[in-house]
Amino acid sequence: MKEVIRPWGDFKLFVKNKKCTVKLLKVKPKQKLSLQYHRERGELWYFLTDGYVQQGIDKKRVGRGEIVFIKKGQAHRVFSKNKSILFLEISFGKYSEKDEVRIEDAYGRE
Repeated sequence: MKEVIRPWGDFKLFVKNKKCTVKLLKVKPKQKLSLQYHRERGELWYFLTDGYVQQGIDKKRVGRGEIVFIKKGQAHRVFSKNKSILFLEISFGKYSEKDEVRIEDAYGRE
């Protein structure tokens, strides 16, 4: 991501002239995405609210405006505690919902 300063303020340039898929995700309070990895793509997450991330076995809190990079093949998930989480997911590489390899899932979708 590149931050560009202008006299009127600034903007964040996430992707320039690259094939990508962009999603806006909302995780409800006390919920979590499946622990998963992708064979065909990496991801950049930009948090619009505070949230929580698991990468491999490491878990951490992330703040609003923070960026998390997910490498192709890396296990990952977002989870919430008492508040909803809102974040942008920008996927690079071949995108397909079928590319999700679930390791663990709280909703029986393994």
